[in-house]
Amino acid sequence: MNLSEAQKWVGKENFNDAVSVTRRDFLTGAVAAGIATGAGLGSIYFGYGRSVGSPLRIGVVGTGDEGSVLLGAHNPDYLNVVAIADVRPYNVFRAFHGDVSSATANAARPGLMAKYKWKTEDEARKKVKVYAAYEELLADKDVEAVVIALPLHLHAEAAIKAMRAGKHVLTEKLMGHSIHECKEMGRVARETGKILATGHQRHYSILYDNAVHTIGTAKLIGDLHSIRAQWHRGNLPGNDSWKPPMPDDESLAKKLAGWKKDLATARPSDIDSLTKRIAQLEAQIADTVVDAAKYGYTPMTLADGSPRTPLQELIRWRLWNRTGGGLMAELGSHQLDAAGIFVSAMHGPGKKVKPLTVTAVGNRSIFPADREIDDHVYCMYEYPAPGYEDDRNKKIVVTYSSINGNGFGDYGEVVLGTKGTLVLEREQEVMLYKGAAKDTRVTVAKAKDGTPTLDTTESGGGGGAVAGKAGSEGAPPSRGYTEEMEHWAWCIRNPSPENQPRCKPEVAIADAVIALVSNIALGNPETQARIAFKPEWFDIASDETPEGVKPDVSRDRYKA
Repeated sequence: MNLSEAQKWVGKENFNDAVSVTRRDFLTGAVAAGIATGAGLGSIYFGYGRSVGSPLRIGVVGTGDEGSVLLGAHNPDYLNVVAIADVRPYNVFRAFHGDVSSATANAARPGLMAKYKWKTEDEARKKVKVYAAYEELLADKDVEAVVIALPLHLHAEAAIKAMRAGKHVLTEKLMGHSIHECKEMGRVARETGKILATGHQRHYSILYDNAVHTIGTAKLIGDLHSIRAQWHRGNLPGNDSWKPPMPDDESLAKKLAGWKKDLATARPSDIDSLTKRIAQLEAQIADTVVDAAKYGYTPMTLADGSPRTPLQELIRWRLWNRTGGGLMAELGSHQLDAAGIFVSAMHGPGKKVKPLTVTAVGNRSIFPADREIDDHVYCMYEYPAPGYEDDRNKKIVVTYSSINGNGFGDYGEVVLGTKGTLVLEREQEVMLYKGAAKDTRVTVAKAKDGTPTLDTTESGGGGGAVAGKAGSEGAPPSRGYTEEMEHWAWCIRNPSPENQPRCKPEVAIADAVIALVSNIALGNPETQARIAFKPEWFDIASDETPEGVKPDVSRDRYKA
């Protein structure tokens, strides 16, 4: 459903009421497939302007997997990419050409040439400057703001240098590698007056916003008392997305030789696709020449006695504690962010409820000693329910698991209340069940005036029905990437104390505290300690941190 179709569906004169309709009556297939698709409706739904006038001139620092997703999701009406920075030829290639390894990869990472309709890379490079060291990009006076999608350990350093160079910042999640770094980022944002946002995109998902309304305002599922969340993946040794092949891997050279041989006899219809894949593979192999040590990456002897090179740390940074944050930082932070949003909804508008405790256990039961991070984590959190101040028994329990080796159930959240259950799957589908799922089905009907309304009927034991299945009419729903970048740009172009990103530092630090304190709990397998969260950890102005390191914005690494 595009914009004009959406206007026609609700009536053009009533189009501004579309959001209140979805919030009042939850989701229907039409709303999910139309409004939830994004389709230019983010500004209407979330209340920011349809235009920022002159698009914000941005540089993208780090154009790997996540950086290329953001390049693919940005809206040129709000953001104009004028520079990129990356030390890897492979990432620079994908930034321009997109990821051509598969149709799915290309849909998520279409590249700047497709986004701006440039025909050649030469044409694109006349519009977009390319830097290796990101500090050179920060010195570019034509760049007003930066999107940072570097490995986690560089978030604070790059963000602080950027803000001190006069740039606004949107950094990928987590906010930082440690809580003292997050507080340093927040303090520099306050000192410089620059807008700092963090990419927890569920804050800009229309599906999740509707879920919040369903839980907190409409109270369709009653009193929330339990949330189950998971992110399960089928990664196994030899087939691990976090351990991609190194550029000098013999398998890449063999594949390249085979593709070049195939090209000589390829059908005309296959030549273009095969030529692009060859070019991308050549760029990946070209990473061999990158001097990763020059950019601060280090060698290491692994637990099994084998060496790890600086280039391996650069390319496989998610596997190491120095550069990454493991499953909780990369995956769990998103879903604990969502759980916190749902719990907060029970406490009323504008509330940001913090967890009380965490207990966690993790292990590396599948992968060998070629990494430091766990491949399985299981966490349990206690949150205060409404009335907790008077009765300490009133708690909401959140359980979270992230595992490798079996992707059953994929990822999503199950929110359980006293009157019903809300199920969110893969940021694409939302199902609402009233009472016991086997007894009552929730379907969606249209009222006489055409607005969506819930209709509850006996199912005869057939199970709950989909209340809103986003993408059921074609396009998948927006995951919030586009909207978070649009709103960030709009806040910068419309400076005012009330115009702040939905995931500003005071919000983002809470997500970081939850994920990183969970890692501390996971790091004590012998004691399996139950850690109580301290309010001071969430306060940017407080010097207290869970790792015991005092924030210090004068660190040498933050100097230009």
